[in-house]
Amino acid sequence: MRHDPLSDAMSIIKNAERSGKMECLIRPASKLIGRVLKVVQENGYIKEFEYVEDGRSGWFRVFLNGNINDCGVIKPRFAVRRADMEGYEARYLPAQNFGCLILTTTNGVISNEKAKEINTGGRLLAYVY
Repeated sequence: MRHDPLSDAMSIIKNAERSGKMECLIRPASKLIGRVLKVVQENGYIKEFEYVEDGRSGWFRVFLNGNINDCGVIKPRFAVRRADMEGYEARYLPAQNFGCLILTTTNGVISNEKAKEINTGGRLLAYVY
């Protein structure tokens, strides 16, 4: 029984990276997982991903490039202001300017660097480094 599909997706990616696989399959697909994968791809942690329709819910095929050391979701989904962002970076990322936090804002799902650029906060979803 799945309670958090995003957590399942991040675990699948982490386990595939650790076992040295070049691709992994994420079932079921959702818009949130797709948006998180887009942010992870923009930051260079995965090569690409594609959505495959199978009649019911579909799934994602993710092509890995071996750049992920660790990834996971952040629970509870903390609401974070722009001023408090560095505290959460220190808490979830191993070093400054290494890795990224993924958060959802009124501007969509973005990384912490993009949130700093547009000077906005949101709710933390995941981390990757």
